[in-house]
Amino acid sequence: MRRRREEPGWLRGAPPPRWARLAPAVALVVLVFVQRITPGDVELGYFLAGLPPVAAFAYGAAGTAVFAGVVLVLIGLPSLGIAHAQGSDLGTVAVIGLLSIVVAWVRKRRDAQLVSVRTVAEAAQLAVLPPVPERVGAVGCAGLYRAAQHGTLVGGDLYDVRVGPYGVRALIGDVQGHGLAAVGTVASLLGAFREGVLDDAELTTVAARLDRRLLADSAAESVAHAELFATAALLEFPPGLDLVRIVSCGHPPPLLLRGFGVSEVEVDPGPPLGLGLAGPTPAAPAELRILPGDRLVMYTDGVTEARDAAGNFYPLAARVPVLASDPAGLAEAVWRDLRSFTGGGPRDDVALLVLSLSPEPGGEPGGAPDRAPGRARGGGPGAR
Repeated sequence: MRRRREEPGWLRGAPPPRWARLAPAVALVVLVFVQRITPGDVELGYFLAGLPPVAAFAYGAAGTAVFAGVVLVLIGLPSLGIAHAQGSDLGTVAVIGLLSIVVAWVRKRRDAQLVSVRTVAEAAQLAVLPPVPERVGAVGCAGLYRAAQHGTLVGGDLYDVRVGPYGVRALIGDVQGHGLAAVGTVASLLGAFREGVLDDAELTTVAARLDRRLLADSAAESVAHAELFATAALLEFPPGLDLVRIVSCGHPPPLLLRGFGVSEVEVDPGPPLGLGLAGPTPAAPAELRILPGDRLVMYTDGVTEARDAAGNFYPLAARVPVLASDPAGLAEAVWRDLRSFTGGGPRDDVALLVLSLSPEPGGEPGGAPDRAPGRARGGGPGAR
């Protein structure tokens, strides 16, 4: 599952790239060579004084000190024919070299601190929203998450797939707000969902648990925003049955990819979580018969509300069949297509979850021929 921001390694604390370390040395050689072939009345050697500050961005204090010492020798010895610095000029170059050493030492310490802080922050965020494994029970999973706020791994979207005594259950949702301000609400919902997977026999009971969680958080005095709400869709794959149950709480319904056709699963829409409108008995879940090869695509509005330069919305349902055969996987293919469509990526949090029911290795998923197939609408099998 793709989670890490696409940043150069040196921005994540890795050693500077080779070109950054070679640049000061190459510039040193080039300046010395050019000065040697330049007439004596033209002095270019003083440009060497700018090399220690450049080296400070790629080397530590010791490496920068070496560059500063070499520059002092080249400029301070007239016999080398590079420069003829004396007195205050030579002192100025020495001060520049000394300051460069200090800058390199401070930069190195700050880099180490930033790497430590980033590592702790990433570990904390991944503890809230860990990557979805490729398989949970009898369900194959592929997920993609991109937070809108630069440098973060978790925003205002959430998803999870868990196995429990009542089958495999999945959640995808979109909470009020985005970025770091919404992470607390995301953590509360995920915690309640994971408890419901183990304790609640009915999927509607899990939805009611999430609704109560948000209501309780909204009533807490420590919460900055008194009105918390979220949209969510919950799925359940009962053990031994070739079907899925779906409960929608104000969230876009999943897409069913069957063969080369895609359809929007028809689900009775319920109210969003956190508004206290669901009551003790939310809407009954829809049931959909799953055939071999079927895939369910769950998404947040960061995908479908992304716009191109002309203001057109991203046509997810139309693009899914085209991208379904991409060897990198459907989730990755949708993200690449979405970035190309928007010219760099949407400005909202994006979550995408692709689920498929497949037998355990060496086993069968089970069947339920007496169950009625679910309803669907759109452009695929069983569609309107």
